[in-house]
Amino acid sequence: MSNDPEQTTGRGRRGFTPPRHGRQKRRGGVILPAVAGVLTMGLLLSGGYAAFAYGRLSTGITKIDAIAGNKSDKDDVDGQAQNILLVGDDHRPDNATPEEMAELSTESDGGATNTDTMIVLHINADGTQGTMISFPRDSYVDIPGVGKGKLNSAFYFGTLNGRGDTGGAKLLIQTIQNLSGLTIDHYVRVSLLGFYQVVKELGPVDVCLNQAAKDPYSGVDLPAGKSTLDAKQALSFVRQRHGLPNGDLDRNIRQQYFLSQEARKVLSAGTLLNPVKMNNILGAVGGSIQTDTDLVNLATQMRNLRPGNIQSATIPTLGTPTIYVNGSALSIVEIDTVGLPAFVQSLVGEPEEYTKATAAQPAATTVTVLNGSGVTGAAAAAGTNLTARGFQVGAPGSSETTKTTQIQYPAGQEAQAKALAAVVPGAVPVRTAAVTGVTLVLGTDGKTATAPAAPGGAASQPSSGESAGSESKPSKSASSEPKPSSTDVKSYGKDGVCIN
Repeated sequence: MSNDPEQTTGRGRRGFTPPRHGRQKRRGGVILPAVAGVLTMGLLLSGGYAAFAYGRLSTGITKIDAIAGNKSDKDDVDGQAQNILLVGDDHRPDNATPEEMAELSTESDGGATNTDTMIVLHINADGTQGTMISFPRDSYVDIPGVGKGKLNSAFYFGTLNGRGDTGGAKLLIQTIQNLSGLTIDHYVRVSLLGFYQVVKELGPVDVCLNQAAKDPYSGVDLPAGKSTLDAKQALSFVRQRHGLPNGDLDRNIRQQYFLSQEARKVLSAGTLLNPVKMNNILGAVGGSIQTDTDLVNLATQMRNLRPGNIQSATIPTLGTPTIYVNGSALSIVEIDTVGLPAFVQSLVGEPEEYTKATAAQPAATTVTVLNGSGVTGAAAAAGTNLTARGFQVGAPGSSETTKTTQIQYPAGQEAQAKALAAVVPGAVPVRTAAVTGVTLVLGTDGKTATAPAAPGGAASQPSSGESAGSESKPSKSASSEPKPSSTDVKSYGKDGVCIN
């Protein structure tokens, strides 16, 4: 990934200058995640210090109206579960000395603020399971009212025209909600300084690498195997992207891993039973946070959460190409936008309404088939099989390439979606407001509608080569289709886990 100025396409304005990272003096750019304090705070407050902590925190945090009203229940796919958007920005301390900057392994940023870490922490309804879903900062996405741009520029655009941090938070939340299909319930933003101070108060943190890491840009210099990091080393560890095979994507793994290991340390008796240490940590957290809510109430929702029950994932991507915007090169992360809601719902579980629904009859189910597989004729072939099974099938269409075959449906059509799922093994049902009827989106995973059973025999399994009517077998498109990268779900909160 590059640290070139963020750029957008579409809806350009005369005289518009895209936001810059403000890193003129730094060596190749610095990425500064600062969300560890949020998870730390939540776990600390689960230890019975809520009454004391309320007073300690209430005077330090900044509250902003980040959540723009309540979405309707039909758009909330995970019900009583909570989704907290954790944002780490790279803002430097005001009036910091060169010595203080050196301690943070960075230099002055000219006042720029970029949301370089964006993680949705999903907590299930009873608070016992959590999932950290990372959104790479260089994800090239649709920003409402702006056009195409890198995800970490959404906050900047929201602050324009006097809307400030509240406007930035709202636009970033809207962008991530549109991408993921999740409803964001709370927002917490932590600064670079907050991250550093929390880690400094917690003391050394143990990490384990499968291979040595050395990067002059972030300042990381660690051997293979276990290492014990102080606050400065920890900051370098979570910032590193140079020297990693997948750049920003591997840095997301560093962040997920560190948060999980930090949570393990917080739950140790030496931290929870030390009131002086806890007081210092709460002070470090509270002074560096913007949020929409009372942090004590937020922490209460996490009271049953344990590090071993926190899994980590990064949204599905299609590659890291360099594109050209207005003649300038821009390195981006290409997102599997179509498949993202399916991936998210595979993590958070099916909506209760879908689970309880009874499948409708095929004749009562109208289906649109879209081809996102990169295989010519695949939608027509699937439509033929569905028609033979008694479904009402519209004209086939196309979709952007996606890895996961999915059944998209609006709220209220769970029964029809379930009828379709019965004949498309492996497809992921996805409730979304983006469609008005049941829609089968074919992905590169090869899953498709099965043909009905032949008289006196077993059901024939259509290959991707079957086609509608007199069409020839579908064939791979002559163009080269991007291949989605792995988005394996990991659990980094257990003892003895090492990463690359």
